[in-house]
Amino acid sequence: MKEKKFEKLENIISKEYSNIVGMVIIKDNKTIYEKYFNNCSADNRIHIFSITKSILSILFGIALDKGYIKSVDQKILEFFPEYTVKKGEKTIQNITIKDMLTMTAPYKYLFAPYKKYFISTDWVKFSLNLIGGKGKIGKFRYAPLIGPDILSGILERTTGLTVLEFAKNNLFLPLGICVEKDIVFHNKEEQMRFNKSTKYNGWVADPKGVNTGAWGLTLSPMDMAKIGQMLLNGGVWNGRTIVSKEWITESTSEHSTWKQKKLSYGYLWWISNDEESGFAAMGDGGNILYVNTKRNMVVAITSVFVPRAKDRIAFIKKYIENDEFTI
Repeated sequence: MKEKKFEKLENIISKEYSNIVGMVIIKDNKTIYEKYFNNCSADNRIHIFSITKSILSILFGIALDKGYIKSVDQKILEFFPEYTVKKGEKTIQNITIKDMLTMTAPYKYLFAPYKKYFISTDWVKFSLNLIGGKGKIGKFRYAPLIGPDILSGILERTTGLTVLEFAKNNLFLPLGICVEKDIVFHNKEEQMRFNKSTKYNGWVADPKGVNTGAWGLTLSPMDMAKIGQMLLNGGVWNGRTIVSKEWITESTSEHSTWKQKKLSYGYLWWISNDEESGFAAMGDGGNILYVNTKRNMVVAITSVFVPRAKDRIAFIKKYIENDEFTI
């Protein structure tokens, strides 16, 4: 029966979700499905786009557990004493780590200046220059790329390590995940190739060596599935506590809401608000790490980038969680 279900699932992927390159399903702490498509294998790492944010959330939990950061209520400017606040600015002074984690910090721009961001030499400072203004702290505003680099800068300054180094020591290596090196782009063409490639292994960094907070990490579906299972295990992996259960509970609880889209948000995690209990990290192009705490299940999908990729949450609910495909 399982083989027939999976064969039907793969036919659906081939016809309707053809940019998927890998999928792993873990149920009750056992890998019950692992499959690769489009000439990819378990060795291929994919740019997971905004799933990077949720990995950063875990790293903040680890940093808090270890005492590098005192509280999410600390003001972000505490970590950048050299930063000169622009004349007339009265908002940035009150923005906290929690505001950044919950996407409730205001920004000065109407349309994100991506081109200027990518050619700037300091993405943390560039983000600081755009945060604050006349907007209201506490109102949800999702920042796809620009902004979370501030969190990367805080993590680097408090731990004395790059984000990648800290992640290797405290998350990746304990879980058997290989993220090789910093990736630095020298031109637009290199970045565009990166977005669609299956050959990179690393984490993007700006010219100053600060790893990105909102995008730029490459992982395999099994890498993501391990992270999801660790979270399901209450932060424990092979008997070692990676991150506290308290942080998992706090970071995957609703703290803000994207009212226009009726989506709940935690600390850089999307939170389920239907009968299924759980949370998800979602990245552009159809990448997803989905954790269902009610069913004790993890689904991890990597996809090569295509614009306007079909909704992976809908895919999981229709073809994996429904009665026909309940495993």
